[in-house]
Amino acid sequence: MAPSDRNREQARAALEQHLGYGFQDRALLNRALTHRSAEADHNERLEFLGDGVLNFTIAAALFEQCPDAPEGDLSRLRASLVRETTLAAIAKEIELGAAIVLGPGEMRNGSRRRASILADGVEALLGAIYCENGFDAAKGVILHLYAQRLTDLPSAASLKDAKTQLQEWLQARSRSRPEYELVEVTGADHCQHFVSRCRLADSGDSVEGEGGGRRKAEQDAARRMLEKLGADS
Repeated sequence: MAPSDRNREQARAALEQHLGYGFQDRALLNRALTHRSAEADHNERLEFLGDGVLNFTIAAALFEQCPDAPEGDLSRLRASLVRETTLAAIAKEIELGAAIVLGPGEMRNGSRRRASILADGVEALLGAIYCENGFDAAKGVILHLYAQRLTDLPSAASLKDAKTQLQEWLQARSRSRPEYELVEVTGADHCQHFVSRCRLADSGDSVEGEGGGRRKAEQDAARRMLEKLGADS
């Protein structure tokens, strides 16, 4: 066995140990770990399937664990658990990056550490487990990977975005909704920078926020307005 093949098998063995699941179908495991930049038999269909299994399993776990939580709180909690950053963190915990197969270009770009590729890889693995051994096996792996996160759930209120927090703070005081205005867009098409203004019509207070998209700039402006109002504490 060539050194590269040996390293790959060692990485996969470590990955399976972290998952608490061993694949019988090695071709299926290979597909789950293959990025589309590497070859035609890649993991995107498995990723699609794993996303559905993950969302349902986390939704069901939250439904059982938080019997008094309203739908909005459950949705925010689920979104925080299945978002890209959380999945990428899980990928790092299970050493997924070392086992992913990438094309030469992605290898040169350091994509083994890219959050989107890591997150997609986790979902593809879950889809592959479902294909090989059914829903209960995939559910078991998901609950194993999420055990600590489900134990240490944040408060749903802390997960509300800044725009929602600002609007609710104003509504609770019978004040008008905030107004948002795009102030400036700079940079090339692939790396634009946005500046947005948040204004309170009843007081005239305004602040500006910035970010790599209009929504991000508005969220930043809302966060700064919360700070200005002393509503972030």
